[in-house]
Amino acid sequence: MEDINDSPIVRNGNSLILAYDHGTEHGPVDFEPMPKSADPTHVFDVGRHDAVTAIALQKGNAEYYRSWEKANGIDDGAPLLVKLNGNSNLAARDDYYSPKQCSVRYAVEELGADAIGYTMYAGSTHEDEMWKEFRDVQEAARKYGIPVVMWSYPRGKGIQNSEEYSGQTDPKVVAYGARLGLELGADVVKCKYPGTQDGWQQLEDVVGGMKTVMSGGSKRSDEAFLEDVFSTIEVGGNGLAVGRNIFQREDPEGLLDKLEAVIFEDENPDEL
Repeated sequence: MEDINDSPIVRNGNSLILAYDHGTEHGPVDFEPMPKSADPTHVFDVGRHDAVTAIALQKGNAEYYRSWEKANGIDDGAPLLVKLNGNSNLAARDDYYSPKQCSVRYAVEELGADAIGYTMYAGSTHEDEMWKEFRDVQEAARKYGIPVVMWSYPRGKGIQNSEEYSGQTDPKVVAYGARLGLELGADVVKCKYPGTQDGWQQLEDVVGGMKTVMSGGSKRSDEAFLEDVFSTIEVGGNGLAVGRNIFQREDPEGLLDKLEAVIFEDENPDEL
């Protein structure tokens, strides 16, 4: 694996990943606040903003992204992060599990992926199976020299049935999930914001030099969102992986301008 700081998905040590796997995970409901976001090409175009260091897409949309670039002569699209696994919220399952739809080989050799992503549901009854899948993904990515981003979302019966944890954003749960990224060989770990800067500090204390990015989550005000991002950067976080807080907005470029200043230029959002 090459130094991740030399990867195109990193700029000045940090990253802003524009996530657009919501059509798989949540269905069309996430596009209703901004109907034009249902058109992938709208989000592809938003991803051309200088602040975006990668766009995260499932296999089919990644194929569409490459054909869109070629058809329109676009050479300044965001670096491609192919999300290898995912599922819908339509099925009834006994616990959380996210199957693979794409191999590392196909992502790199056919789609020209600059990085790959994998969602890990530690705490699910299917955790052991997902660990095995991640092992194969991580080792294959090493052969190609591309970084692995782990969506680390501890959840499931192991979390729900434990009196030790208060839920998915319990700082102890978030920190444990981040540590698993380090232990299993991720290069970047994406975690839910635990609600406070002290909570994010708990995460940073256990990941060594591994890069961490905050999950954008559901849409909220510009001010609240920027403050959460700034609070993670201030204690060692390396940026953001965000979807709805960008593509559900009337003016995504305006917020991306501010995020660029906070993530890559160490600006305080109160001064923007």
